Amino acid sequence: MFDHSSENARATTSKATSARAIEPDLVSELLLGMRLVGLEYRRIEVTPPFGLAFGEVEGRAQFHFVARGPVHLRTPAGTFHTMNAGDAVLLPRGGSHALVSQSDTNCQDVRALSSAPICDSVSAISACNGGSDCEDQRAIIFSGCMEFDLGGLHPLVALMPEIMLVGTLIERYPEILPMLEAMEREAKGARAGFAGILARLADVVAAFIVRAWVECGCGDATGWVAALRDPRLGRVIVALHNRPGHDWTVAELADIMGASRSVFAERFLEVTGMTPVRYLTELRMRLAAQWIAKERMPIEAVALKLGYGSQAAFSRAFKRITGHPPGSHARPQQSSIAGLS
Repeated sequence: MFDHSSENARATTSKATSARAIEPDLVSELLLGMRLVGLEYRRIEVTPPFGLAFGEVEGRAQFHFVARGPVHLRTPAGTFHTMNAGDAVLLPRGGSHALVSQSDTNCQDVRALSSAPICDSVSAISACNGGSDCEDQRAIIFSGCMEFDLGGLHPLVALMPEIMLVGTLIERYPEILPMLEAMEREAKGARAGFAGILARLADVVAAFIVRAWVECGCGDATGWVAALRDPRLGRVIVALHNRPGHDWTVAELADIMGASRSVFAERFLEVTGMTPVRYLTELRMRLAAQWIAKERMPIEAVALKLGYGSQAAFSRAFKRITGHPPGSHARPQQSSIAGLS
């Protein structure tokens, strides 16, 4: 079912970590906090010429894994990326794009294609044009669309690139292959509980895509994402996320990084684009919004947990960062922070 010819034809790449060491704890923190909610899953089988348009899905991420290719990713800006068997892409903010057989192929909305619904969230699309060579030319793509929630690390989503491409994902992580084959079986078999199993497997596949992107050097990403490349600064980020309610000082954070206060402050600002105080405050307010809206935690308890001496002081900080009083997030329909996305 899966075509390995393109990976086998490529030069063998080293699995060793690049010279730019990556702080494992920060990556683990990122992946542990990642939750994919409300999965919509498609297995797509097409033969050339094909053009599949995927519209922008606000607040949701999209990913594609090419089991058999090639498939070309085209963006509204005209960027063109070739994806072969084993390649994957994650669009953290769900931007519009197209998967095409040729750069100039016309597209139709993927939702307009005839599909076989397996359940509310799983469908299979087959658009083969027939002919004796249909089997040889077909492309197979596994696609997912879901809410991409990083919890306390959610600031990363806004600063991730629009497109996170990972080449030779199966070559890098051969353990993904049985997962994808399991997804194939679950989608076709529709056994009891299969939708939940598909969602969990998609969680793991998306996590592998993110980790592979980090291990490949994060592309040309800058800003907050650069912290993933800096092991010393990574330790500081982990400390802030693990203890957001602590009364952190610049001296303490500099000591964690193993640098002077001036060097630490300069490096932190250079990488994240904000001061440590501002970063910690925004982190606290994102956590506060999540606890108030999703966990229904009392505002007074949130203020105490985040290290504020009074509810009034917390409320002032919350409104300064989000533009709204914390009470507005206690309503179920307002579960996200305005102004920080």
